[in-house]
Amino acid sequence: MRRLLTLSLCLFLVVFAEAQEINSKVTINTPKLQTTDPRVFKTMETAVQEFLNNTKWTNDIYEAEERIDVTININIREEASSKVFLADFYVQASRPIYGSNQSTAMFEHNDKDFGFEYEEFQPLEFSDNIFNDNLTSFLAFYTYVILGLDYDSFSREGGTEYFQKAQDIVNSVPTSLNAAFQKGWRSIDANRNRYWIIESMLSPRTQQLRQANYEYHRMGLDMMSENADEARESIFQAMKKVKTANEDYPNAMITQLFVNAKSEEIIEIFLKGTNQQKREVYATMVRIDAANASKYRSMRQ
Repeated sequence: MRRLLTLSLCLFLVVFAEAQEINSKVTINTPKLQTTDPRVFKTMETAVQEFLNNTKWTNDIYEAEERIDVTININIREEASSKVFLADFYVQASRPIYGSNQSTAMFEHNDKDFGFEYEEFQPLEFSDNIFNDNLTSFLAFYTYVILGLDYDSFSREGGTEYFQKAQDIVNSVPTSLNAAFQKGWRSIDANRNRYWIIESMLSPRTQQLRQANYEYHRMGLDMMSENADEARESIFQAMKKVKTANEDYPNAMITQLFVNAKSEEIIEIFLKGTNQQKREVYATMVRIDAANASKYRSMRQ
């Protein structure tokens, strides 16, 4: 399994060339296209996808089947100039469920504050702790958040290093940045943006949810093929930690992101659970996700 670093340099280079951490599919939509040559957006689409897939984001070696599948849709809303764009950014990431041919959603989010500059054929370059441009910093931020969640799912709070890298990106954004590009990086902009995503990931008040991430995935989903009842019980215990985290930090972004990714899966898992499991998980979900309480009714007993 992944996370083994003692291979020879030769083997490392072979695997490095074949399988990075991210397997992304990027789509750019331009429903209100007015002035920019459409070819620019196709070039941009390829550049973003290659940037995500070809960058080495960690020091670990991933097998091809262990790569994190990431789907990105960038919807260009406005062309401020021939090189400056405002867009909605939708990202969904999933990781394999071991012992099966299925995957599980880890992250799902729609960021409506994506402002960036792009000129056709410009190289996309990124360095930790150095702000080059809003496009690469934005992409790297979400990549590190996804990696943090993925590592958390394999070991207790194993993703801290990558959440800290995402926080470093937030802290590196200059105050002199174009106002259209600054939006979403600052606490004052809104309470559901990139600043608050990473703040909640690293907050001590959400430690229980991060531990739940490990129990839910490694002790739960990954064990379903061996013993479904025991795996479901592990997920049930993980949901108790989710409940505690929500009580310690109500409406935290990390909790809302967990619900966004997991709500349908949780319903499916506990339809086969005990009556006690259904009742308690139902109560937890309707408290966390009150706006969608009706969709959890099938769990109520």
